[in-house]
Amino acid sequence: IARPAAIGLGGVFFALFFVLWGALTFGGVVPEMFLKNPAATFATGFELFGEYGFLYDVGITIFRVVGGFVIAAVIGVPIGILMGAYKPVEALLEPFVSFARYIPASAFIPLLILWAGVGEAQKLSLIVIGSLFQIVLMVALAVGATRRDLIEAAYTLGATHAGVVRRVLLPAAAPQIAEILRL
Repeated sequence: IARPAAIGLGGVFFALFFVLWGALTFGGVVPEMFLKNPAATFATGFELFGEYGFLYDVGITIFRVVGGFVIAAVIGVPIGILMGAYKPVEALLEPFVSFARYIPASAFIPLLILWAGVGEAQKLSLIVIGSLFQIVLMVALAVGATRRDLIEAAYTLGATHAGVVRRVLLPAAAPQIAEILRL
């Protein structure tokens, strides 16, 4: 599909969405108590941004989410690469990482309040915990899934373990790692 057509269809979807929303709310199908109409919603939004400084709140939220994610990626990607490249590292860390990834991040809130207080460090730490273990496991799987023939060819040509990681595993897994971080 051509780019202009895709953009046009996306616009049509949003137009239909707002028309349906308006029809349901203005027509009385959905009571106002459960769903406000588009006009009231936009008026409230403008009021929040204009009079109550909501833009600052949105900015600090974006800072926390992006900051926590960047910290988790900076820690998690190298650990995942080590786990995917070296089986002893995987055997050491995988049981803990697999266990910890199933614990909801919100379960750490009481501990984080004790350890980090109620400031920004606690909020960033919660986001780091919520994403770190997923990043580590997915990166380890991506690195570990590198084609064996490429690894064997590198060893045959005299590459060291570090050389295989740097020149074979990382370039082969880089697109998947970028996709993992995007997700």
